[in-house]
Amino acid sequence: MSEPAPDPRMKSLINQLQPGAVRTVKVIGFDGADVLVELVAADGGTEIGRIPRQDASMRRVENPSELFEVGQEINAEEIGRWREGQLHLSARACEIPALRSFLLAFERGQVVAGTVSEVHNFGVFVHVDGEPDGLCTGFIRVPDLTWGWINHPSEAVEVGQRITAEVIIAETRSGQVTLSLKALQEDPLIRFADQVGRVLTGPITKIVPFGVFVQLVPDVVGFLHLSELADEPLETPDQLVEEGELITVKVAEVDLQRHRVRLGAAGADRT
Repeated sequence: MSEPAPDPRMKSLINQLQPGAVRTVKVIGFDGADVLVELVAADGGTEIGRIPRQDASMRRVENPSELFEVGQEINAEEIGRWREGQLHLSARACEIPALRSFLLAFERGQVVAGTVSEVHNFGVFVHVDGEPDGLCTGFIRVPDLTWGWINHPSEAVEVGQRITAEVIIAETRSGQVTLSLKALQEDPLIRFADQVGRVLTGPITKIVPFGVFVQLVPDVVGFLHLSELADEPLETPDQLVEEGELITVKVAEVDLQRHRVRLGAAGADRT
């Protein structure tokens, strides 16, 4: 059975974040918090480009004028064209040459090793092997930690743990390489796909206004809509059930593309 197809929205975002060409530009002024620069245009003349405030530097300053002087030449990475075709660039992406070289060496799908540095509710920071001293370049989003259901990233990894992960994208503008632990694990839904029609019993892991999530087997959670919980209309599921309670359900659908399991009420036609 084939694995789920990549999310086209994620693919589009990754394409937008790919490193652009590096240009040598001259600072000619400031427009609020943005830096205005002059550079050689495609036709051999000159054009005016813009470095947005967030792409001026990795350092935190009140205004980019603290970083650059009019007439100064700097390297900046092309981002794209906005505002009626004006070229936007990132000086931040070229600020630390060693970091840029490190990030440019990565390819999507490459397997790397590292050590967990920090664990937060929004994700995990990782010291990737070989990164420049004094920097922390790796980051794992919560959805990329595991196929299983977790309440906090600390349930998947801990500070100091050695890990192996797959590269999703290396971003010169953010100075980070986004990693995935999950990509190196087998998708449990592939083995679970033949369970459609089965009646299973498991604990309710989470209650939301429109239904409940049920743990079916290790690393597989299904969703039971509010309308399937009772014959009589309910306003919220917690009128009838609570987290941790065991519930018997029928596997109605396993959607590998969207990576979700739809559940139904376990009726008299149990198999």
